Amino acid sequence: MPPDAATVALAERVHRRLLDGGERGGDLAAAVEAITRAEAPLLDGPALAEVVERVTARARGLGPLEPLLADPAVTEVMVNGPGPVWVERGGRLERLPLQLDRPTIEHLVERVVGPLGLRIDRSSPLVDARLPDGSRVNAVVPPLAVDGPYLTIRRFSVRGIPLEAICGAAIAELLVWAVQARLNVIVSGGTGAGKTTLLNALAAHIPAHERVVTVEDAAELRLERDHVVRLEARPANAEGAGHVSVRDLVRNALRMRPDRIVVGEVRGPEALDMLQAMNTGHEGSLSTCHANSPADALRRLETMVLTGDVALPLDAVRDQLAAAVDLVVQIARHPDGRRAVTDVAEVVAGPERVRVVGERTAVTRPPRSR
Repeated sequence: MPPDAATVALAERVHRRLLDGGERGGDLAAAVEAITRAEAPLLDGPALAEVVERVTARARGLGPLEPLLADPAVTEVMVNGPGPVWVERGGRLERLPLQLDRPTIEHLVERVVGPLGLRIDRSSPLVDARLPDGSRVNAVVPPLAVDGPYLTIRRFSVRGIPLEAICGAAIAELLVWAVQARLNVIVSGGTGAGKTTLLNALAAHIPAHERVVTVEDAAELRLERDHVVRLEARPANAEGAGHVSVRDLVRNALRMRPDRIVVGEVRGPEALDMLQAMNTGHEGSLSTCHANSPADALRRLETMVLTGDVALPLDAVRDQLAAAVDLVVQIARHPDGRRAVTDVAEVVAGPERVRVVGERTAVTRPPRSR
């Protein structure tokens, strides 16, 4: 049941007094209760507890969004400026009765970017960040955000999803074989299709004795294994210094004696470094890219390579792709919210580029070995 206007107004006054006091350390709940009693001496027990809970939640973490982030069914939280909050639950968008005003949203954005040393203002109105639990955050503020500050949080799921939940048993068997046979696999799909989820499921079948180095723009992969080294790109700080790109990390990963390299997503010139790694003794590597089909994924990879600072003829890029990538696995989100593998395609030489396969024996390349 939503709180009444008097409770909301009282919580706002208490929070303002708390901020004026500097939000010092110590027992936050006790400090909030003391301020609340000073503001409303006649407030009874349940009402007092409600105000203390609201103000404490707002002062700690992401305040009114905390219950949503604690809900395992919620996969995305979307704040579209002042007004109602939207979530994705079970693959479907849902409008909530929760309403946020502009000062609250600005406070939440500062809560995210402040501890990370990032800057978001009119001169730098975009920011990507990661919460302590691994959830990914994107914030946009005016002048780019027309209707007020926007905040999008993609929740990190601590529960691994098995391959059988994403595809049929025969395809799952094929993909497990591909990983264990050290084939290089690219996972492609649209935004929110489940590429990272599938990548996690595939990586779970890498043999336990192998050393895996992961490279990500924002760390989302959680590989349940003993020998994994995780690298995360770093944006420039408020002074514009300290930027480390995914490409820098892919190059560095080659010096870390990896058995396999897992790149969370290739988006630019680092695609060339990834292909070269796949072609120079790091078989069994995995990555993802945005594309609508396996053939589109190859075209996207070509484009990414060609945007780099190394001038290569298109034929050479295509030869690299054909030699480096073995399988492209397409995943999609269906209208009912279900995410599933739709295609498994083998990369072949020739004009057709890819050949859809459905059985393990249809893959013509022999298992790789070191």
